[in-house]
Amino acid sequence: MAAAARVLEAGGNAFDAAVAAGFAAAVVEPCLSSLGGGGFLLARTAAGDETLFDFFVDTPGRGVPDEVEPRLDAVTLRFGAADQVFHVGHGSVAVPGCLPGYLHVQRRLGRLPLAEVVEPARRLAADGVVLGPHQAAVVHLLEPILGRSAEGRERFLPGGRRLAVDAAVRNRPLADFLAAVADATVAGFDDPGIAGAIARDMAANGGLLSVDDLAAYRVVEREPLRVDYRDATLITNPGPSLGGRLLARGLQQLAARVPAAFGSGERLRQLVDAFDEVWRHHTGSGDAGTDAGDDPDADAVLQSRRGTTHVSVCDDAGNLASMTTSNGSCSGVILGDTGVMANNIMGESDLNPALRPGATARRLRHDAGRRVGSMMAPSVLLRQGAAPVVLGSGGSERIRTAMTQVVVALVDHGMDVAAAVRAPRVHFDGATVQVEPGFAPDAVAALARERRVNLWDVTDLYFGGTNVVTPDGAAAGDPRRGGAAAVVEGERNAP
Repeated sequence: MAAAARVLEAGGNAFDAAVAAGFAAAVVEPCLSSLGGGGFLLARTAAGDETLFDFFVDTPGRGVPDEVEPRLDAVTLRFGAADQVFHVGHGSVAVPGCLPGYLHVQRRLGRLPLAEVVEPARRLAADGVVLGPHQAAVVHLLEPILGRSAEGRERFLPGGRRLAVDAAVRNRPLADFLAAVADATVAGFDDPGIAGAIARDMAANGGLLSVDDLAAYRVVEREPLRVDYRDATLITNPGPSLGGRLLARGLQQLAARVPAAFGSGERLRQLVDAFDEVWRHHTGSGDAGTDAGDDPDADAVLQSRRGTTHVSVCDDAGNLASMTTSNGSCSGVILGDTGVMANNIMGESDLNPALRPGATARRLRHDAGRRVGSMMAPSVLLRQGAAPVVLGSGGSERIRTAMTQVVVALVDHGMDVAAAVRAPRVHFDGATVQVEPGFAPDAVAALARERRVNLWDVTDLYFGGTNVVTPDGAAAGDPRRGGAAAVVEGERNAP
């Protein structure tokens, strides 16, 4: 957030600020955000032009013999009293999109020189950043992955000891790489001085990412999906990804109902019935990819569902930027000498049925060069007689339910953005309704008479992290995921 604020104060526009935030997140959220991940940015300019920039990952393996299979290593992580298996290592790395995506957006829509946009992140990487309790907890959780390389151990397990909450984490290789990107010495991972080293390391350790993959990667500009909801319109992520389309379907279900009072048992039933219908629609075909509909790019049917980071930005000229990115749970692999931690998106069981318990599928490899889809849904909500709302969320499968409930709170119940973000939420996981604390006991009891209910005793990041901002100065970061918000004064932001 501080990087985005600094760029706005320097006269940058919303797109400069979003890109600056993306670069900075790769430093301050070093496990779950990375230049080696992928994402989406929804842009709405002051002139009303709308573009969805798709810079999510591609499947790797261009130029790699077909008989070569990726090597994936299983790592068990401990979540409280439960264990979960993650698949990491070189074979889990998909073709990264964040770096080419940030550079593409900044060239197309940015106002400031690239060096000014990258500088906050470069300085953080060089000087070091104190991660704080939330990010330190993520580092501690992911230690079995982060410690797979010597560089990872040096950075996150100094001297073989657990990283202290107040320790400053420095990444000198990343700082040097960012400096080279800023002054255009390096144009990206496909730079001849970088791509070869990455590909050789991949080939030697069971990875499929190749020089051809890095050279062929392209950012795709798509026409956003627009869905009307009562007297408002939501602009969101189109196909081939599913996140925006499932969000739209849920809103369409709710639009057919007269909204009951917020927090009432009837309103909870309306929400859950809509979420149930979306769930059955999404899973009923047996394959997320078959829901491509009339999408012209329906070939890209693989869907990633791991953790995410979201930033919403607007400027005083009326430019709006909503950006969501992911690095999966990271692979433990550093890309060459860049200091960049690669994603592990090809290690997700949603993409690789062969990784599921009891699976009969044999091959781990996919056809190379396919754009992977996502549940991410960066969005803009246009309301009659009110300022636009820039919003998006992290939270994998919970993205669509979290965002639906924020939109409903704003449109149906007239809440301000802070109240809409903080209001208690529910999520339907296909079998059980997960319920945050804060609803009236009689409303929860009414829901429990019809559905299996699990009432949580804490507000938790499980229920998403929806960050919201409007051009008239309203802003709210979701406390569930450590979100923060700020309004800054800067030079006039030209379109």
